[in-house]
Amino acid sequence: MAVQPEIEHPRKAYGWAARDTSGVLSPFWFSRRKTGEKDVTFKVLYCGVCHSDLHKLKNEWSDSIYPLVPGREIVGEVTEVGSKVDKFKVGDKVAAGCLVGSCHSCQNCVNNLENYCQQVIPTYGAKYVDGTITYGGFSDFMVADEHFVVNIPSALPLDAAAPLLCAGITVYGPLRYFGLDKPGMHLGVVGLGGLGHLAVKFAKALGLKVTVISTSPKKKNEAIQHLGADFFVVSRDQDQMQAAMCTLDGIIDTVSAVHPLMPLIDLLKSHGKLVAVGAPEKPLELLLPPLILGRKSIAGSYIGGIKETQEMINFAAEHNVRPEIEVIPMDYVNTAMERLQKADVKYRFVIDIGYTLKPHY
Repeated sequence: MAVQPEIEHPRKAYGWAARDTSGVLSPFWFSRRKTGEKDVTFKVLYCGVCHSDLHKLKNEWSDSIYPLVPGREIVGEVTEVGSKVDKFKVGDKVAAGCLVGSCHSCQNCVNNLENYCQQVIPTYGAKYVDGTITYGGFSDFMVADEHFVVNIPSALPLDAAAPLLCAGITVYGPLRYFGLDKPGMHLGVVGLGGLGHLAVKFAKALGLKVTVISTSPKKKNEAIQHLGADFFVVSRDQDQMQAAMCTLDGIIDTVSAVHPLMPLIDLLKSHGKLVAVGAPEKPLELLLPPLILGRKSIAGSYIGGIKETQEMINFAAEHNVRPEIEVIPMDYVNTAMERLQKADVKYRFVIDIGYTLKPHY
């Protein structure tokens, strides 16, 4: 039997972690591996706060490992690279998103779809190849295999880049894959939150006509005047929904709460596609005749591979796609989580790690 090499953890890292299902975060010292030959080490400057962080902190998906350091929208500056790293150098502005490992050999990995690899390793709360537990970006520095690191173009502000690593790729990916990216197409976006507002921005940058579909009429001015949507439909208003029937080429459904699908399917043209990127915890009702009679389809999509994530970042930089963010200090994070639970943010929190994460000795 081959002898496993001794795992070295020569460097202490500092961040904030939850110790139990209360989800309360507090200062935490832990170890990061040394920079391996294919690794990139970078100082964390900003980290976005994702709704998935909230689920993981409270173990709502029954797979959390404590202590848990969240953060999977991580942006920073390279401080060290391994001897075989050829894509990055010290001083580069880079980012790591939802993934830090995969098998590299399955069909999904070969096709640059690491996000669908059966051996994918999430950025935090998972077992890494060396047997250690991964810790996320609510910390002072990261070490990641260069394959899972992306470059941040100079045109993209670092704080605004953070939410693109999860929310951005979550909506950009299905627009590209399902062909909902042709100028002149009409897209519906269900829900106007962290995902929804970016879906609107990417769709407009692609030249699409956009209708926002929401339960709240109060969001109409925001959707049209500020975010640039063309139309707004209140999903609880039967007259508005009736008027919008058979007008959409596709729908990006960002809602994670239980909600009716059939009225949305009625909005699709023949051959239209409804793509779910939110994940309600309970089953949704689906009747097949409207799909069959209109050759309509329902699909799902989960973040994106590393190649597509870099493509999305480059597109956002070139086309001035910027998430709406509220930058917060590290010690505000527990309040931010409470507000996130109430959807009290427009539209993503970003933690200023570089200037506000101060070690407690």
